[in-house]
Amino acid sequence: MAAQRILVLGGGFAGLWSALAAARHLDQLGIGPDAIEVLLVNRDAFHAIRVRNYEPDLTPLRVPLEAVLGPAGVRWLVGEVDSIDPGARAVTVHTAAGPQLLAYDRLVVALGSQLLRPPIPGLAEHGFDVDTYPAAARLAQHLEALAQRSEAPGRFTAVVVGAGLTGIEAACELPARLRAVQARAGLSQPVRVVLVDHNPTVGSDMGAAARPVIEAALAALGVELRLGVRVNGLDGASIRFDSGEVLPAQTVLWCAGLRASPLTAGCGVETDGLGRLPVDADLRVEGLSAVFAAGDSARLALDDGHTSVMSCQHGRPMGRFAGHNAVCDLLGMPLLPLRIDWYTTILDLGPWGALYTEGWDRQVVATGETAKRTKRLINGERIYPPLTGDRAAILAAAAPVIQRPPPVQPQGRQP
Repeated sequence: MAAQRILVLGGGFAGLWSALAAARHLDQLGIGPDAIEVLLVNRDAFHAIRVRNYEPDLTPLRVPLEAVLGPAGVRWLVGEVDSIDPGARAVTVHTAAGPQLLAYDRLVVALGSQLLRPPIPGLAEHGFDVDTYPAAARLAQHLEALAQRSEAPGRFTAVVVGAGLTGIEAACELPARLRAVQARAGLSQPVRVVLVDHNPTVGSDMGAAARPVIEAALAALGVELRLGVRVNGLDGASIRFDSGEVLPAQTVLWCAGLRASPLTAGCGVETDGLGRLPVDADLRVEGLSAVFAAGDSARLALDDGHTSVMSCQHGRPMGRFAGHNAVCDLLGMPLLPLRIDWYTTILDLGPWGALYTEGWDRQVVATGETAKRTKRLINGERIYPPLTGDRAAILAAAAPVIQRPPPVQPQGRQP
């Protein structure tokens, strides 16, 4: 009799932990891959630490899937998911060897999200982003090449479009990144970074308490603001706004808007405004049998009236519970409902420090270097899987439990 299969789509935070959680539960039950196989499909051979793509050093941002999935006994396949057919319980994947039709007994959709790119003239040809590792690497190469270009207006001007969390983090890093490029080339010229948004405030979702901290950090780093304006076009040498202003800029970084993978629309159920599949507390997709979803592909209603956010903070536990419950559902065991009763936001503000808030109303609990230490802990350790190759440690880390918020140290002096 052929082995049954739990198929996980996506190797990001939700997908990786879904696969590992399924492997963990099967290991606890003494069920080997000859009976139930866990197979993960990802577009490349790496687990990407996507939330760090705005940083200047990209070296630690890709974890080889084999280093984590191999010891856990999870198979993985490199390929692009083309379509999902819940009726046939099959997924079509394009691989280097050609298309493959993968049957499943239980499916976890964890295909993540992607940057929303509107049809603005010149954006596709001249815009940059940090949505993926290749995109972040392309930006890094572009910045380094600026030093070799001939002197022209906007040569060392960078415009970041989108003053949400990613845009703010990227903008806070760019002044130092541009100066480092100049220093390596023996140059010393004015550097200009401009943060743009159609909203009248930066960090519009961060709330009134957090906004003055963000504004103070941007001002200290010399980041200019253009608020309440929209981009009309760009050409690689300048960017145009609907206000009529034309700003010379050879670097335009687009950080405005995320949408779930468009493949969710092919599952046959109604998605929300962000393209996410509705899931119940067990992470089962509502209206579909044998299908779970987690991370940015899923919309989970939380007990306090809010819904899950597109972040690794929610994607990681959603993945763990989805993978665990896929095993339970397959074997007719009780499922574990996911309850998330806390929310924090830790925003990196570059050399200035960071901002740590708690609750959906974003109450400020730490700023500056105090918050930065916690941000480093999260970005450098907490969100990574164990990298020692220790099977027991990897499986233990995939337990379906909710990690508590990182410790908050007493408020220190702002830098």
